[in-house]
Amino acid sequence: MDADKAGRPLEGVRVIDFSRVLAGPYCTALFADLGADVIKIESPQGDDYRHVGPFRDGESLLFQAVNRGKRSLALDLKDADAVKAVRALCKTADLVVENFRPGVMERLGLGAQTLQGDNPRLVYLSLSGFGQSGPNVSRPAYDIIVQALSGMMHVTGAPDGPPTMIGEALGDVAGGLFAAWGAMVALFERERTGRGRHVDVALFDSLLSMMPVTAARVLGAGEDPGRTGNRHALSAPFGTYRAANGHFALAVLNDRLFATFCKAIGHPDAAQDARFASDTLRRENEPALAGLIEDWAAGLTTGEAVDLLAASGIPAAPIETAAEAWRSPQAKERRLSATVEHPVLGELRVPCQPVHFAGMTREGGTPAPSLDQHRDEILAELREGETR
Repeated sequence: MDADKAGRPLEGVRVIDFSRVLAGPYCTALFADLGADVIKIESPQGDDYRHVGPFRDGESLLFQAVNRGKRSLALDLKDADAVKAVRALCKTADLVVENFRPGVMERLGLGAQTLQGDNPRLVYLSLSGFGQSGPNVSRPAYDIIVQALSGMMHVTGAPDGPPTMIGEALGDVAGGLFAAWGAMVALFERERTGRGRHVDVALFDSLLSMMPVTAARVLGAGEDPGRTGNRHALSAPFGTYRAANGHFALAVLNDRLFATFCKAIGHPDAAQDARFASDTLRRENEPALAGLIEDWAAGLTTGEAVDLLAASGIPAAPIETAAEAWRSPQAKERRLSATVEHPVLGELRVPCQPVHFAGMTREGGTPAPSLDQHRDEILAELREGETR
Protein backbone atom coordinates (compact mmCIF):
# COMPACT_ATOMS: atom_id res chain seq x y z
CA MET A 1 0.00 0.00 0.00
CA ASP A 2 1.09 3.63 -0.55
CA ALA A 3 2.80 5.25 2.40
CA ASP A 4 0.32 8.13 2.29
CA LYS A 5 -2.47 5.70 3.17
CA ALA A 6 -0.82 4.56 6.41
CA GLY A 7 -3.20 4.58 9.31
CA ARG A 8 -6.35 4.49 7.20
CA PRO A 9 -8.97 2.15 8.70
CA LEU A 10 -9.42 -0.05 5.61
CA GLU A 11 -5.76 -0.50 4.75
CA GLY A 12 -5.23 -4.11 3.66
CA VAL A 13 -8.83 -4.59 2.51
CA ARG A 14 -9.15 -5.47 -1.18
CA VAL A 15 -12.28 -4.58 -3.17
CA ILE A 16 -13.00 -5.87 -6.66
CA ASP A 17 -15.32 -3.30 -8.19
CA PHE A 18 -17.41 -4.31 -11.21
CA SER A 19 -19.69 -1.29 -10.86
CA ARG A 20 -20.06 1.65 -13.19
CA VAL A 21 -21.84 5.00 -13.52
CA LEU A 22 -22.64 6.45 -10.06
CA ALA A 23 -24.14 4.37 -7.22
CA GLY A 24 -21.57 1.55 -7.16
CA PRO A 25 -18.54 3.76 -7.84
CA TYR A 26 -19.72 6.16 -5.11
CA CYS A 27 -19.76 3.21 -2.69
CA THR A 28 -16.30 1.96 -3.62
CA ALA A 29 -14.82 5.49 -3.62
CA LEU A 30 -15.69 5.63 0.08
CA PHE A 31 -13.66 2.44 0.55
CA ALA A 32 -10.74 3.85 -1.44
CA ASP A 33 -10.78 7.04 0.66
CA LEU A 34 -10.27 4.92 3.76
CA GLY A 35 -7.30 2.99 2.40
CA ALA A 36 -8.85 -0.04 0.67
CA ASP A 37 -7.23 -1.33 -2.50
CA VAL A 38 -10.09 -0.90 -4.97
CA ILE A 39 -9.52 -2.63 -8.31
CA LYS A 40 -12.01 -1.35 -10.87
CA ILE A 41 -12.87 -3.93 -13.52
CA GLU A 42 -13.94 -2.08 -16.67
CA SER A 43 -15.05 -3.13 -20.12
CA PRO A 44 -12.61 -2.36 -22.94
CA GLN A 45 -14.76 0.73 -23.66
CA GLY A 46 -14.51 1.90 -20.06
CA ASP A 47 -17.10 3.07 -17.53
CA ASP A 48 -19.88 5.14 -19.13
CA TYR A 49 -18.93 8.03 -16.83
CA ARG A 50 -15.60 8.40 -18.65
CA HIS A 51 -17.73 9.84 -21.48
CA VAL A 52 -20.01 12.10 -19.42
CA GLY A 53 -19.17 15.76 -18.70
CA PRO A 54 -18.14 18.14 -17.41
CA PHE A 55 -14.79 17.68 -19.17
CA ARG A 56 -11.40 19.28 -18.71
CA ASP A 57 -8.61 18.50 -21.18
CA GLY A 58 -10.64 15.51 -22.38
CA GLU A 59 -11.04 14.02 -18.90
CA SER A 60 -14.45 13.57 -17.28
CA LEU A 61 -14.47 15.41 -13.96
CA LEU A 62 -17.53 13.41 -12.90
CA PHE A 63 -15.59 10.18 -13.41
CA GLN A 64 -12.72 11.68 -11.43
CA ALA A 65 -15.04 12.59 -8.55
CA VAL A 66 -16.38 9.07 -7.92
CA ASN A 67 -13.43 6.91 -8.97
CA ARG A 68 -10.65 8.57 -7.02
CA GLY A 69 -8.05 6.33 -5.45
CA LYS A 70 -8.83 3.20 -7.50
CA ARG A 71 -6.85 1.01 -9.89
CA SER A 72 -8.19 0.05 -13.34
CA LEU A 73 -8.10 -3.26 -15.18
CA ALA A 74 -9.97 -3.51 -18.49
CA LEU A 75 -11.34 -6.95 -19.38
CA ASP A 76 -13.94 -8.41 -21.71
CA LEU A 77 -15.96 -10.52 -19.30
CA LYS A 78 -17.40 -12.53 -22.18
CA ASP A 79 -13.90 -13.95 -22.73
CA ALA A 80 -13.18 -17.18 -20.84
CA ASP A 81 -9.57 -16.21 -20.04
CA ALA A 82 -10.74 -12.87 -18.63
CA VAL A 83 -13.27 -14.62 -16.40
CA LYS A 84 -10.57 -17.01 -15.22
CA ALA A 85 -8.32 -14.06 -14.31
CA VAL A 86 -11.15 -12.33 -12.47
CA ARG A 87 -11.95 -15.45 -10.48
CA ALA A 88 -8.31 -15.69 -9.46
CA LEU A 89 -8.37 -12.02 -8.45
CA CYS A 90 -11.53 -12.49 -6.40
CA LYS A 91 -9.80 -15.26 -4.42
CA THR A 92 -7.53 -12.51 -3.06
CA ALA A 93 -10.39 -10.11 -2.27
CA ASP A 94 -12.43 -9.22 0.79
CA LEU A 95 -15.33 -7.60 -1.07
CA VAL A 96 -16.87 -7.74 -4.54
CA VAL A 97 -19.25 -4.95 -5.61
CA GLU A 98 -21.34 -5.30 -8.76
CA ASN A 99 -24.25 -3.29 -10.13
CA PHE A 100 -25.33 -5.23 -13.19
CA ARG A 101 -28.95 -6.18 -13.61
CA PRO A 102 -29.82 -9.28 -11.58
CA GLY A 103 -28.69 -12.47 -13.30
CA VAL A 104 -25.93 -10.92 -15.43
CA MET A 105 -23.03 -11.90 -13.15
CA GLU A 106 -24.37 -15.45 -12.90
CA ARG A 107 -24.47 -15.71 -16.70
CA LEU A 108 -20.87 -14.51 -16.84
CA GLY A 109 -19.85 -17.22 -14.37
CA LEU A 110 -19.13 -14.64 -11.68
CA GLY A 111 -22.17 -14.91 -9.42
CA ALA A 112 -22.07 -14.90 -5.64
CA GLN A 113 -22.33 -18.67 -5.33
CA THR A 114 -19.39 -19.23 -7.68
CA LEU A 115 -17.06 -16.60 -6.23
CA GLN A 116 -17.89 -17.46 -2.61
CA GLY A 117 -17.31 -21.11 -3.47
CA ASP A 118 -13.79 -20.07 -4.51
CA ASN A 119 -13.40 -17.77 -1.48
CA PRO A 120 -15.79 -18.47 1.43
CA ARG A 121 -14.64 -15.31 3.27
CA LEU A 122 -15.69 -13.09 0.38
CA VAL A 123 -18.44 -10.51 0.92
CA TYR A 124 -20.40 -10.15 -2.31
CA LEU A 125 -22.52 -7.03 -2.71
CA SER A 126 -25.11 -6.66 -5.48
CA LEU A 127 -26.42 -3.14 -6.06
CA SER A 128 -29.26 -2.62 -8.52
CA GLY A 129 -32.29 -0.47 -9.16
CA PHE A 130 -34.82 -2.77 -7.49
CA GLY A 131 -32.79 -5.52 -5.84
CA GLN A 132 -32.64 -9.25 -6.48
CA SER A 133 -36.38 -9.88 -6.04
CA GLY A 134 -39.78 -8.35 -6.67
CA PRO A 135 -41.90 -7.51 -9.71
CA ASN A 136 -39.47 -4.79 -10.86
CA VAL A 137 -36.38 -6.98 -10.59
CA SER A 138 -35.52 -6.72 -14.31
CA ARG A 139 -36.62 -3.14 -14.77
CA PRO A 140 -33.84 -0.70 -15.75
CA ALA A 141 -33.34 2.17 -13.32
CA TYR A 142 -31.53 5.45 -13.13
CA ASP A 143 -31.72 8.01 -10.36
CA ILE A 144 -34.73 9.83 -11.81
CA ILE A 145 -36.64 6.54 -12.08
CA VAL A 146 -36.27 5.73 -8.38
CA GLN A 147 -36.99 9.35 -7.45
CA ALA A 148 -40.25 9.00 -9.39
CA LEU A 149 -41.25 5.59 -8.00
CA SER A 150 -40.26 6.25 -4.37
CA GLY A 151 -42.58 9.23 -3.89
CA MET A 152 -39.61 11.61 -3.56
CA MET A 153 -40.61 13.62 -6.62
CA HIS A 154 -44.26 13.68 -5.59
CA VAL A 155 -43.50 15.39 -2.26
CA THR A 156 -40.94 17.80 -3.77
CA GLY A 157 -41.88 21.13 -5.34
CA ALA A 158 -44.44 23.89 -4.93
CA PRO A 159 -47.95 22.86 -3.79
CA ASP A 160 -49.46 24.17 -7.03
CA GLY A 161 -46.56 23.06 -9.23
CA PRO A 162 -45.45 19.80 -10.85
CA PRO A 163 -43.52 17.03 -9.09
CA THR A 164 -39.86 18.07 -8.96
CA MET A 165 -36.64 16.12 -9.22
CA ILE A 166 -34.13 16.74 -6.43
CA GLY A 167 -31.20 18.79 -7.75
CA GLU A 168 -28.70 15.96 -7.19
CA ALA A 169 -28.65 12.22 -7.93
CA LEU A 170 -29.92 11.41 -4.45
CA GLY A 171 -31.25 7.95 -5.37
CA ASP A 172 -27.82 6.85 -6.60
CA VAL A 173 -26.06 8.37 -3.62
CA ALA A 174 -28.52 6.76 -1.19
CA GLY A 175 -27.87 3.39 -2.81
CA GLY A 176 -24.12 3.92 -2.66
CA LEU A 177 -24.25 4.86 1.01
CA PHE A 178 -26.39 1.88 2.02
CA ALA A 179 -24.14 -0.36 -0.10
CA ALA A 180 -21.07 0.85 1.79
CA TRP A 181 -22.88 0.42 5.11
CA GLY A 182 -24.13 -3.06 4.18
CA ALA A 183 -20.69 -4.16 3.00
CA MET A 184 -19.03 -2.97 6.21
CA VAL A 185 -21.63 -4.79 8.34
CA ALA A 186 -20.98 -7.99 6.38
CA LEU A 187 -17.20 -7.57 6.71
CA PHE A 188 -17.60 -7.08 10.46
CA GLU A 189 -19.77 -10.21 10.65
CA ARG A 190 -17.19 -12.15 8.66
CA GLU A 191 -14.55 -11.40 11.29
CA ARG A 192 -16.83 -13.12 13.81
CA THR A 193 -17.97 -16.07 11.68
CA GLY A 194 -15.20 -16.54 9.12
CA ARG A 195 -17.68 -16.52 6.25
CA GLY A 196 -18.83 -13.87 3.83
CA ARG A 197 -22.40 -13.04 2.96
CA HIS A 198 -24.29 -11.95 -0.17
CA VAL A 199 -25.63 -8.43 0.40
CA ASP A 200 -28.56 -7.20 -1.74
CA VAL A 201 -29.01 -3.40 -2.01
CA ALA A 202 -31.58 -1.59 -4.17
CA LEU A 203 -31.70 2.09 -5.10
CA PHE A 204 -35.49 2.05 -4.65
CA ASP A 205 -35.26 0.56 -1.16
CA SER A 206 -32.50 2.97 -0.18
CA LEU A 207 -34.25 6.14 -1.27
CA LEU A 208 -37.56 5.06 0.27
CA SER A 209 -35.70 4.40 3.53
CA MET A 210 -34.23 7.92 3.48
CA MET A 211 -37.70 9.48 3.79
CA PRO A 212 -38.60 8.88 7.47
CA VAL A 213 -40.95 11.86 7.79
CA THR A 214 -42.96 10.64 4.82
CA ALA A 215 -42.84 7.05 6.13
CA ALA A 216 -44.30 8.11 9.49
CA ARG A 217 -47.11 9.94 7.76
CA VAL A 218 -47.94 7.08 5.37
CA LEU A 219 -47.32 4.00 7.51
CA GLY A 220 -48.35 5.40 10.88
CA ALA A 221 -50.90 8.10 10.21
CA GLY A 222 -52.41 6.75 7.00
CA GLU A 223 -51.79 10.00 5.13
CA ASP A 224 -50.85 10.55 1.50
CA PRO A 225 -48.43 13.52 1.72
CA GLY A 226 -48.30 16.14 -1.00
CA ARG A 227 -45.94 18.98 -1.85
CA THR A 228 -45.28 21.80 0.61
CA GLY A 229 -42.68 23.75 -1.35
CA ASN A 230 -40.00 25.35 0.82
CA ARG A 231 -41.90 24.82 4.06
CA HIS A 232 -41.66 21.80 6.36
CA ALA A 233 -44.58 19.41 6.08
CA LEU A 234 -45.16 19.18 9.84
CA SER A 235 -43.48 22.08 11.66
CA ALA A 236 -43.53 25.89 11.57
CA PRO A 237 -41.78 28.22 11.25
CA PHE A 238 -39.52 25.80 9.42
CA GLY A 239 -38.62 26.68 5.83
CA THR A 240 -37.48 29.60 3.71
CA TYR A 241 -38.70 33.16 4.13
CA ARG A 242 -38.22 36.36 2.14
CA ALA A 243 -35.98 39.24 3.22
CA ALA A 244 -35.19 42.47 1.34
CA ASN A 245 -32.69 40.91 -1.06
CA GLY A 246 -33.62 37.24 -1.18
CA HIS A 247 -34.56 34.31 1.03
CA PHE A 248 -33.13 32.78 4.20
CA ALA A 249 -33.73 29.45 5.91
CA LEU A 250 -35.21 29.15 9.39
CA ALA A 251 -35.92 26.24 11.73
CA VAL A 252 -37.95 26.53 14.95
CA LEU A 253 -39.06 23.18 16.32
CA ASN A 254 -40.25 23.63 19.91
CA ASP A 255 -42.27 25.99 22.08
CA ARG A 256 -39.30 27.32 24.06
CA LEU A 257 -37.40 28.24 20.91
CA PHE A 258 -40.55 29.74 19.40
CA ALA A 259 -40.92 32.11 22.36
CA THR A 260 -37.30 33.20 21.92
CA PHE A 261 -37.88 33.61 18.20
CA CYS A 262 -40.93 35.81 18.75
CA LYS A 263 -38.86 38.17 20.91
CA ALA A 264 -36.08 38.23 18.30
CA ILE A 265 -38.46 39.41 15.56
CA GLY A 266 -40.13 42.01 17.81
CA HIS A 267 -43.40 40.12 18.36
CA PRO A 268 -43.13 38.62 21.87
CA ASP A 269 -46.93 38.52 22.09
CA ALA A 270 -47.07 36.00 19.22
CA ALA A 271 -45.87 33.30 21.60
CA GLN A 272 -49.18 33.68 23.48
CA ASP A 273 -51.34 33.72 20.34
CA ALA A 274 -53.74 30.74 20.43
CA ARG A 275 -53.07 30.12 16.73
CA PHE A 276 -49.41 29.44 17.53
CA ALA A 277 -49.76 27.57 20.83
CA SER A 278 -48.18 24.32 19.53
CA ASP A 279 -46.07 23.15 16.65
CA THR A 280 -49.10 21.52 15.05
CA LEU A 281 -51.16 24.72 15.31
CA ARG A 282 -48.26 26.81 14.01
CA ARG A 283 -48.11 24.58 10.93
CA GLU A 284 -51.87 24.83 10.42
CA ASN A 285 -51.65 28.62 10.67
CA GLU A 286 -48.33 28.96 8.87
CA PRO A 287 -49.48 31.62 6.35
CA ALA A 288 -50.27 34.03 9.18
CA LEU A 289 -46.98 33.23 10.88
CA ALA A 290 -45.09 33.69 7.60
CA GLY A 291 -46.67 37.12 7.27
CA LEU A 292 -45.24 38.20 10.63
CA ILE A 293 -41.80 36.87 9.73
CA GLU A 294 -41.64 38.43 6.29
CA ASP A 295 -42.95 41.79 7.53
CA TRP A 296 -40.07 41.79 10.04
CA ALA A 297 -37.49 40.72 7.44
CA ALA A 298 -38.68 43.11 4.71
CA GLY A 299 -36.34 45.84 5.93
CA LEU A 300 -33.36 43.53 6.38
CA THR A 301 -30.93 41.81 4.06
CA THR A 302 -30.72 38.04 4.38
CA GLY A 303 -27.38 38.44 6.14
CA GLU A 304 -28.81 40.91 8.65
CA ALA A 305 -31.83 38.72 9.36
CA VAL A 306 -29.68 35.66 9.87
CA ASP A 307 -27.26 37.51 12.15
CA LEU A 308 -30.08 38.83 14.33
CA LEU A 309 -31.65 35.40 14.66
CA ALA A 310 -28.33 33.65 15.28
CA ALA A 311 -27.59 36.13 18.09
CA SER A 312 -30.64 34.71 19.90
CA GLY A 313 -29.67 31.10 19.24
CA ILE A 314 -32.24 30.61 16.46
CA PRO A 315 -31.15 28.18 13.71
CA ALA A 316 -31.06 30.30 10.54
CA ALA A 317 -28.87 30.51 7.46
CA PRO A 318 -28.47 32.29 4.15
CA ILE A 319 -29.20 30.14 1.09
CA GLU A 320 -25.81 29.59 -0.47
CA THR A 321 -24.96 28.28 -3.91
CA ALA A 322 -23.18 24.95 -4.24
CA ALA A 323 -20.01 26.85 -5.19
CA GLU A 324 -20.27 28.97 -2.04
CA ALA A 325 -20.79 25.86 0.08
CA TRP A 326 -17.69 24.07 -1.30
CA ARG A 327 -15.58 27.24 -0.89
CA SER A 328 -16.86 28.00 2.60
CA PRO A 329 -14.50 28.14 5.59
CA GLN A 330 -16.51 25.29 7.15
CA ALA A 331 -15.98 22.96 4.18
CA LYS A 332 -12.29 23.87 4.08
CA GLU A 333 -11.81 23.33 7.80
CA ARG A 334 -13.56 19.96 7.59
CA ARG A 335 -11.39 19.01 4.58
CA LEU A 336 -14.30 17.75 2.53
CA SER A 337 -12.19 17.84 -0.62
CA ALA A 338 -8.56 16.98 -1.29
CA THR A 339 -5.93 17.75 -3.90
CA VAL A 340 -4.66 14.89 -6.05
CA GLU A 341 -2.01 14.99 -8.76
CA HIS A 342 -3.46 13.96 -12.12
CA PRO A 343 -1.07 13.11 -14.99
CA VAL A 344 -3.08 15.21 -17.47
CA LEU A 345 -4.96 17.73 -15.33
CA GLY A 346 -2.23 18.47 -12.79
CA GLU A 347 -3.56 19.52 -9.40
CA LEU A 348 -7.20 18.47 -9.10
CA ARG A 349 -9.62 18.90 -6.22
CA VAL A 350 -11.90 15.92 -5.63
CA PRO A 351 -14.49 15.24 -2.90
CA CYS A 352 -13.65 13.09 0.13
CA GLN A 353 -15.77 10.84 2.30
CA PRO A 354 -17.10 12.98 5.17
CA VAL A 355 -16.42 10.88 8.28
CA HIS A 356 -13.44 11.89 10.43
CA PHE A 357 -11.26 9.21 12.03
CA ALA A 358 -8.84 10.37 14.71
CA GLY A 359 -5.25 10.34 13.47
CA MET A 360 -6.11 9.71 9.81
CA THR A 361 -4.87 12.16 7.19
CA ARG A 362 -7.44 13.42 4.70
CA GLU A 363 -4.89 14.34 2.02
CA GLY A 364 -2.52 12.30 -0.11
CA GLY A 365 -4.94 10.26 -2.22
CA THR A 366 -4.59 9.33 -5.87
CA PRO A 367 -6.72 10.39 -8.86
CA ALA A 368 -9.12 8.19 -10.77
CA PRO A 369 -7.18 5.82 -13.02
CA SER A 370 -6.90 5.95 -16.78
CA LEU A 371 -8.57 2.98 -18.48
CA ASP A 372 -6.56 -0.23 -17.90
CA GLN A 373 -3.79 1.78 -16.24
CA HIS A 374 -2.89 -0.91 -13.73
CA ARG A 375 -3.10 -4.04 -15.88
CA ASP A 376 0.57 -4.98 -15.62
CA GLU A 377 0.91 -4.47 -11.87
CA ILE A 378 -2.38 -6.23 -11.02
CA LEU A 379 -1.58 -9.26 -13.18
CA ALA A 380 1.97 -9.32 -11.80
CA GLU A 381 0.55 -9.40 -8.29
CA LEU A 382 -1.66 -12.33 -9.30
CA ARG A 383 1.29 -14.27 -10.74
CA GLU A 384 3.34 -13.53 -7.63
CA GLY A 385 0.52 -14.81 -5.43
CA GLU A 386 0.24 -18.02 -7.45
CA THR A 387 3.94 -18.79 -6.99
CA ARG A 388 3.92 -18.43 -3.19
